[in-house]
Amino acid sequence: MSDELKEGRIVIVGASLAGLRAAEKLRAEGFIGELTLVGDEPHPPYDRPPLSKQVLLGRVPADTVGLPARRPVDAQWKLGVRAAGLDAIAREVLLADGERLPFDRLLITTGTRARPWPHPEEARLDGVLTLRTRDEAGTLAERLDAGPRRVLVIGAGFTGSEIASACRERGLEVTVVERGPAPLVGALGGALGTFAARLQRAHGVDLRCGVTVMSLTGSGGRLTGAELSDGSRIDADIAVVALGAVRNTEWLADSGLAAGPRGVACDAGCRVFNMYGIVTDNVFVAGDVARFPHPLFEYQMLALEHWGNAVAQAEIAAHNMVNPGPLRRPHLAVPAFWSSQFGLNIKSVGVPTFSDHVTIAQGSVEEARLVVAYGYRGRITAAVSINRTKWLDHYQHLIETAAPFPPEPGAADRPGAPRVVPSDVPDPKVLSHGPTVALTGHLPDRRLVWVRPPG
Repeated sequence: MSDELKEGRIVIVGASLAGLRAAEKLRAEGFIGELTLVGDEPHPPYDRPPLSKQVLLGRVPADTVGLPARRPVDAQWKLGVRAAGLDAIAREVLLADGERLPFDRLLITTGTRARPWPHPEEARLDGVLTLRTRDEAGTLAERLDAGPRRVLVIGAGFTGSEIASACRERGLEVTVVERGPAPLVGALGGALGTFAARLQRAHGVDLRCGVTVMSLTGSGGRLTGAELSDGSRIDADIAVVALGAVRNTEWLADSGLAAGPRGVACDAGCRVFNMYGIVTDNVFVAGDVARFPHPLFEYQMLALEHWGNAVAQAEIAAHNMVNPGPLRRPHLAVPAFWSSQFGLNIKSVGVPTFSDHVTIAQGSVEEARLVVAYGYRGRITAAVSINRTKWLDHYQHLIETAAPFPPEPGAADRPGAPRVVPSDVPDPKVLSHGPTVALTGHLPDRRLVWVRPPG
């Protein structure tokens, strides 16, 4: 059985970071069969974090962020064509150009795309942009090079905040509109959201929280500004829609898999559930599009849009695709992400939104060097560092061992009992931006329809 798993046909749908790293891992694990990677973009796999940072700042061109291959993958690449459907019984992936790709095992790494502006006519105005792909980053960087009078950013999550930071570093006027109470609040809660709001305003961002963009206005097909829910108007040459991501699952609508707007549900070994919660053994998923249970967070299905998770989960999936049951491994990595904005380095471990209280464990807001620990029902579930990264390994260990919250004093600069306050995590429905970490409950999929088998 083990030798058989090293042979056959494997198709990976999604030719970005997770797809590439999975392909490399498959070869490293001894897979000698036929390997095909399908990607809807025409470009080879590339790195996304630089798009909202170095590319927007004009430090590197968008076409130079390709991912280096760590080993030859000896694969057939089908780029610039999207997957249109899956026949799980016939074991075929249907491509948009009509081709059918047979497989013995399938890995889904289709990731996410930027959520578009919901009004199509307004979205087509020249100057209305999103930021997710290499091409979108290149276009936005060119527009910023041209020196617009004002940039409007709709949504103050990590992507929106990084765009605003790049605009201010370029000396451009920028307005950020966020329906929620503060920037980053959907990812880090209210305490650090308040800090982020002060930070952005101190750097000259025109930050408007608690309001919504009602409409984008234009003249002659070009964007001229926006009307806000408080009755005010913003004049802008560019509007960047940063409303979060849409998981690329539509092509799986008739597949019988547990796939929907929240992602593709799988077990801890990356094996996909079907719509009845029965695990498959030949369809796997990894990366931003996956929903998987995590024991540190009450076994809720967790969806992550993080670079490190895409790599770690892809390698677990690849290992499990070519090894029998007793040798398979679970994906239990503690979530981690980072962001660079407004001169700060922000890093996180755990799930900050899985919390009821927070405390400043080290440092202080005043010096903008601190570690904030998050707790849920008396145990540590996350930690966020600002310009103080070296302590995160310590807090990761506390999370992994379900250490009590608040943490014991661990540094000389935090004497005495820590001050504990509510983490103030808002309902995602009140936010403009979608969270990059989402706890999505326990059920594989809520859109269940019972179909009685024939016979």
